[in-house]
Amino acid sequence: MSLGAMNMQVLPLTEPVLLILLSLAEQPRHGYSILRDVDEVSRGRVKLSTGTLYGALRRLLEDGWIEPFEEDEISRGRRAYRLTATGRRHLCLEVDRMKHLTKLAGLRATRKEA
Repeated sequence: MSLGAMNMQVLPLTEPVLLILLSLAEQPRHGYSILRDVDEVSRGRVKLSTGTLYGALRRLLEDGWIEPFEEDEISRGRRAYRLTATGRRHLCLEVDRMKHLTKLAGLRATRKEA
């Protein structure tokens, strides 16, 4: 299977997964920090439940897109995560896909009928 065909199987990302990856692209975070960041960057439009968050984190861990991250300070049992190179690659592919669609939508939406 070609890389292009493989990438089409994982794209498009769901909005919650995209926002989780974007949150982790900035810095490693624990679950509650991801929830807060997703709420902030979506301007309150996306409020992840803990079930949605931890289900997505489990799948991202299994797929090798994120990995556990050891924090220096005592984290009171909180588990932190960070993006892997694979996760960053998939995130960049999704951003490129979205840029293309946005450009296409802008061109077509402003086109006047002949």
